[in-house]
Amino acid sequence: MSIEDSPRRDFLKTAGATALTTNIFTGQVKGANDRVSAAFIGMGRMGMGNLGHAMKQENLAVAAVCDVYTPHLEKAVEATKGQARGIQDFREILADRSIDVVCISTPDHWHAYMEVEACKAGKDVYVEKPICCTVDEGQKMVQAARKYKRVVQAGTMQRSGIHFQQACDIVRSGKLGKVTVVHTLNAGLAPQKGIGKPPDTDPPPDLNWDMWLGPAPKRPYNKNRFGVDPKAFSHFRWFWDYAGGMMTDWGIHWLDIVQMAFDEACPKAITALGGNLWLEDNRETPDLIHVTCEYPNFVATYENRNSSSLTLGAHRSGIYFHGTKGTMFLDRSQYHIVPERGSDLEEVTVKSSNNSNNAHWANFLECVKTREKPMSDIEKCYRSTATCLLGNVSYRSKLRIDWDIDKGTIAQPEARKYLTREYRKPWKLVV
Repeated sequence: MSIEDSPRRDFLKTAGATALTTNIFTGQVKGANDRVSAAFIGMGRMGMGNLGHAMKQENLAVAAVCDVYTPHLEKAVEATKGQARGIQDFREILADRSIDVVCISTPDHWHAYMEVEACKAGKDVYVEKPICCTVDEGQKMVQAARKYKRVVQAGTMQRSGIHFQQACDIVRSGKLGKVTVVHTLNAGLAPQKGIGKPPDTDPPPDLNWDMWLGPAPKRPYNKNRFGVDPKAFSHFRWFWDYAGGMMTDWGIHWLDIVQMAFDEACPKAITALGGNLWLEDNRETPDLIHVTCEYPNFVATYENRNSSSLTLGAHRSGIYFHGTKGTMFLDRSQYHIVPERGSDLEEVTVKSSNNSNNAHWANFLECVKTREKPMSDIEKCYRSTATCLLGNVSYRSKLRIDWDIDKGTIAQPEARKYLTREYRKPWKLVV
């Protein structure tokens, strides 16, 4: 897609209309002392977090920050002590051949388009999870990374956590015995009013609402759809136009590690039940969802609930690997092994020993230099994202979903409409 095909409403007055090039910049760092020029798109809480982790890397220079919401943009420029340019239209970043890497921390519905166009423009990419809103988008993102020979790291940073890596090694080693059941969950008790039911209004004057919507359907501005909240991560996550609820927001973190532990296995079948059973707000995604994934040699579940924080164990979120010799609980702070009765396993607790976000960024920048695949290579995160997306497909279609990862499709034709989405004109996703 060329820049001439894209909307130009409120394009930066100072930017000019530089055409988007598809000439490939190598993106290779020539030596250990060379600095990577980076730009950051989407400067909400995730974007600011990524900016902070990236700025701790010695071989990275922040050239630009980008957001369609002026308060976020100003905050990001301030965080760089004024060294980064503040840009409102991401296409200026893609057209700038001096920029080596792009970090995409926008709402989920923008991830696929920006990643594909960044690859076409010769940039290496760090893209937040979930990488996309539909399976088709994820497939195109992998295609773009391979076609244009780009290094693309996804934001499933737990893979760079040492204790997560050790836990996965334990599962693969057989120390827990045969693992046939894995449970993952997020449990909490939220106020029943949830995020409320604000009316549609005019957008704030310092927000380019049309550009924020981008390829998503045109909707009137609603405070919850935009979702910026100083006390929470943005509420856009609870609307199907932009994201996939807790299934893709948190389910992907846990199921990504499950698939890592089982050598990137993908489920053969997925079923989901749930609904909006507690919260009385205007969200669309379910406040309760229970998903079961049938893998070749085990079954894994993901549960999210907002109506009860109590569990049979001590943990409200994380992963339980149940083996014939013992069970291991794993979350971001530790792993804890409890032996089965009569097992030769010893009970052990290992605490987290590194900052996985900093390690994840260091891994990405090292791969920009070496051209190796990063820890959370785009294809790995596509497989994990697809698992979660298909949980939502099952929930929305009310069908059991049989998934063929090699063909990239499902057996149930009546549910295939959820594998793609129509982009609002004139945005087009073309590899």
